[in-house]
Amino acid sequence: MLNSSFIQQRQSVTPANFDFHCHSIVSDGLLPPHEVARRAAANGVDLWALTDHDDMGGLAVARATAEEVGMNFVNGVEISIEWQGVPIHIVGLGFDAAHPALSGGLDELRLGRSERAKRMGEALADIGIPGVYEGAMCFVTNPSLISRAHFARYLVSIGIARDVPGVFQHYLTPGKPGYVDHRWATLAEAVGWINEAGGVAVVAHPGRYKMSGAQMRQFLGDFKDLGGQGIEVTCGSHSPDHVLHFARLARHFAFHASRGSDFHGPAESYVDLGKLPQLPEDLKPIWRLVR
Repeated sequence: MLNSSFIQQRQSVTPANFDFHCHSIVSDGLLPPHEVARRAAANGVDLWALTDHDDMGGLAVARATAEEVGMNFVNGVEISIEWQGVPIHIVGLGFDAAHPALSGGLDELRLGRSERAKRMGEALADIGIPGVYEGAMCFVTNPSLISRAHFARYLVSIGIARDVPGVFQHYLTPGKPGYVDHRWATLAEAVGWINEAGGVAVVAHPGRYKMSGAQMRQFLGDFKDLGGQGIEVTCGSHSPDHVLHFARLARHFAFHASRGSDFHGPAESYVDLGKLPQLPEDLKPIWRLVR
């Protein structure tokens, strides 16, 4: 939850460059939280959220560094969910990080991630690539949050593929030999945790999900009915056509629009922190809800 001094500081200032989606080594990013904060500030970001996957362990350092460099900060997290069999990510913004509903829910998700990672290692060993779980752990800073990205980095390091996207394409997406299904949070759980903690729920990078137009509208309707309030319109993986499409959906559902680079590191990101195009001018920016 945003403190009163932050609100007083921001209430008369319109952010010129906000970035509400990025990652550090607390999840699957390549830089520690303080370096992500400094990079964001150096790139001209004036309002920033760190949104590590299913973990809030970097927020205190991120906030302290943001204050040190004169950049305003919002608590963030990216929660892994599943809706009708489709893996989806929901970003939470502006919440109370100490709220037990949110922190407890994330604890359970991280435990599930560790168990899934061991099964992924077994699946890859079955096709003749042994030791991948142990190798991936060498790339992990937070032992409770091992992800497919850590598996991908290890597989690149041993020459199985040339780059991380290539590993995902051939080994780590649904239907590929190293992919293991998992019971993530439900949409209702994730939105509920965020709302109970006083935050705002946002659909992350909607252009990345394999859904028909009708499915996407159904999902967004369910999200809104459960209390979701925002959608990423401008983000690192969105093309100009995506921006136009999801801007139309933001208007249709009366969502506030978010903007986030989804930065993971200099060598593994669609775009650098703060380097995205601005939102379409007529949309309601999400920062209005979290200031």
